[in-house]
Amino acid sequence: MSELEKDLVNYLQLRHSLGHELADSHRLLPGFVLFLDTRGCATITTKAALEWSQQSSTVAPSSVGPRRMTAARGFARYLAGIYPETEVPPLGLMPHRQRWRLPFIYSADDIEALMSQARHSIAQPLRAETYETLIGLLAATGLRIGEAIKLDRSDVDSKEKLLLIRESKFGKSRLVPLQESTMEALISYAVVRDELQPSPLDASFFVSLTRKRLCYQVVSHTFRHLVTAAGIGADAPSAPRIHDLRHRFAIETLLSWYHSDEDVQAKIPALSTYLGHREPASTYWYLSAAPELLALAAARQDAHWIKAHS
Repeated sequence: MSELEKDLVNYLQLRHSLGHELADSHRLLPGFVLFLDTRGCATITTKAALEWSQQSSTVAPSSVGPRRMTAARGFARYLAGIYPETEVPPLGLMPHRQRWRLPFIYSADDIEALMSQARHSIAQPLRAETYETLIGLLAATGLRIGEAIKLDRSDVDSKEKLLLIRESKFGKSRLVPLQESTMEALISYAVVRDELQPSPLDASFFVSLTRKRLCYQVVSHTFRHLVTAAGIGADAPSAPRIHDLRHRFAIETLLSWYHSDEDVQAKIPALSTYLGHREPASTYWYLSAAPELLALAAARQDAHWIKAHS
């Protein structure tokens, strides 16, 4: 372990003890430290931070660069107290502009194709079963992928048909009720998992071939491979992402309420709680994320206006 790697461990432990949300730092900074070590940098310089932040796997505009710079700047402030030669990148080098990326909306056929692709193209039976069940769970519940990976066996209550989501984004915990069919799929997976991997090293519900909890980077890579192999969204303006399964759930839920003539405005706070949003405003975004939803919302508003003035 290099000195910078040791410094990073200490930095993350300190931030965690102070109650900070560290999702980006945990995910991004190990790559930054590797970048610095590869170039023989003893500490952070503004030039190195900018070069690393500007690296990207895509030419499309994204928030990755500004988020990398924010993570690097925080780590640099910490290191400056240890290594006087550390340079803290100034604010404004890579300004963050919020960009709402239109989600790819998976169809029911897309979901079935993804699950079938996992079932038939992954050679290892446990891994195939894991990815088929994981994709089905994300589509059926709208969980964040990190929440699904974090599930322990004790978090799945088969009797009450509930999932306990512990300290997820924004430090919130919540209960997620499941449909009967979803719970049955999880129970079936658990039977296969226990037969094929009877001695896991972690308490995680979803288990990898290494007997440990699934790793986000591996899951993300595998999911992209399955999407490509299944031929899903090849010509779509926005490439399908695993997070778009969450978007699909929210949009399909809202559409079903509109088609059933439900009071959508009154029910959105419940959906917001179910999804683990910090506030209902985050859920309202979905009304503009799909043209059909926007049209239904506009038609509903026009009908109310006509009724009120007739």
